[in-house]
Amino acid sequence: MLDFNKLEVYKENNRLEAKKAVGGLPNSIWETYSAFANTNGGVILLGVEESPDGSLSAVGLDNPEKLMKEFWDIINNKNKVNVNILFDRYVRIEQINDKSVIVIEVPRADRAFKPIYLNNNLLTGAYRRNGEGDYRCSEEMMKAMLRDNGSKTQDMLVLDNLPLSVFDYDSLRGYRNSMQVTRPGHVWEKIDDIEFLSKLGAVDIGEDGERHPTAAGLLMFGFENEILKEYPQYFLDYQENSAPHLPQRWTDRFVSSSGEWSGNVFDFFYKAYNKLIQNPKIKIPFKMKDGLHRTEDTPVHKALREALANCLTNADFYGPRGLVIRNNADEIIFENPGSFRVSINEALSGGISSPRNSVIMKMFSLLDIGERTGSGIQLIYQAWKEQNWSEPKYTEKFEPDRTVLTLNFTGSSDPINDPVNDPVNKIQSDILNLLKKNNSATYAQIARTVDISEATVKRNLKKLHELKLIKRIGSNKTGRWEVL
Repeated sequence: MLDFNKLEVYKENNRLEAKKAVGGLPNSIWETYSAFANTNGGVILLGVEESPDGSLSAVGLDNPEKLMKEFWDIINNKNKVNVNILFDRYVRIEQINDKSVIVIEVPRADRAFKPIYLNNNLLTGAYRRNGEGDYRCSEEMMKAMLRDNGSKTQDMLVLDNLPLSVFDYDSLRGYRNSMQVTRPGHVWEKIDDIEFLSKLGAVDIGEDGERHPTAAGLLMFGFENEILKEYPQYFLDYQENSAPHLPQRWTDRFVSSSGEWSGNVFDFFYKAYNKLIQNPKIKIPFKMKDGLHRTEDTPVHKALREALANCLTNADFYGPRGLVIRNNADEIIFENPGSFRVSINEALSGGISSPRNSVIMKMFSLLDIGERTGSGIQLIYQAWKEQNWSEPKYTEKFEPDRTVLTLNFTGSSDPINDPVNDPVNKIQSDILNLLKKNNSATYAQIARTVDISEATVKRNLKKLHELKLIKRIGSNKTGRWEVL
């Protein structure tokens, strides 16, 4: 929040714009409104001028009430602005050094409203903020915003032009094996591959009435050369530099286009994760169950899986420059094409989940990877805080849009070997949450809600009872569960 008593200490930046406006409402205000709304929001000050040294000072407005009425009249005119995202409380008059100034707080527009554009011109009427200036959106920027503003996520698209032969069934077998480890006895365990892909959302019925891959299925399990047919700029890149003092740019690297492996998202996750956990700062002495999950997990390893899954599920695979993971001696950097679909502050506060690829997120969640409740980023921050490492840093880049997460290891030199104080697995946690809401739930009700078999329900209830996390009150038929 601006301190208007210290206006002179501020300068124009990517979130602040000053306009003198002594001759009336400036035309450039609409470009700034569009730019702030399409980027990260910002504040427009009317009746404030910028000095040669860049500092700001109030010059005041003779008739601010008239100017405010003119502003509201124009912003509600759809021939000028396609969407008004402001409420009355966002526009007000402030007194600064006895001078009247209009303050206009422009929030970051919800993705459903983007792009915000002017003069009924979708192609050339939208702007973005970069530094102190407003710049007309490129065609690529416009396409990215339009891809994100629908109710369906990008990866739900059914690809009618592609056959089921695009899948690498070795990748699918690897996925199914991992799911058997994390969700033993799942009702999908016995169905054939095509039916399994359909249940996952990797296959759907196209307009021709036949089964075809979805975008999620193609990305997750397809061959790289097939993925390129839908995503020409698709590129996954893992780079490792464990010896920064040496002249080469990396000591290990693999990319999706090498032809040596499938090149799809699922196999990249496995390959990249198993490289990341070899970083000396977090090296694991414990046994792995399935290549992803340790017999004793730590918060840092969970955070790394979360960060990697976030990077993949939020990537705009149509965007340029591809997805890059940099595993360095003192930091790990996750960089994906596409900006946040919500503001960074909303993402950090938790409770809001808006993945760009919701079907891929569902696929990862079935392997107990990724938090679907919007708490995954908080998990990352908490794990780094517990190690006294530097706070994780999320940044957004524009032109082209990219999201970057930097995890720095400065502040600690010891490998992380302390097990997580979490005695239950994902299925057991889901059962506990259900019993908290409905302590008289039957085996059948639990099975339907948690999406597991009744045999699995009974096995996990027995385990929770042994752990003294629940106890049975009354008979098996008419009693209830008490969560301890």
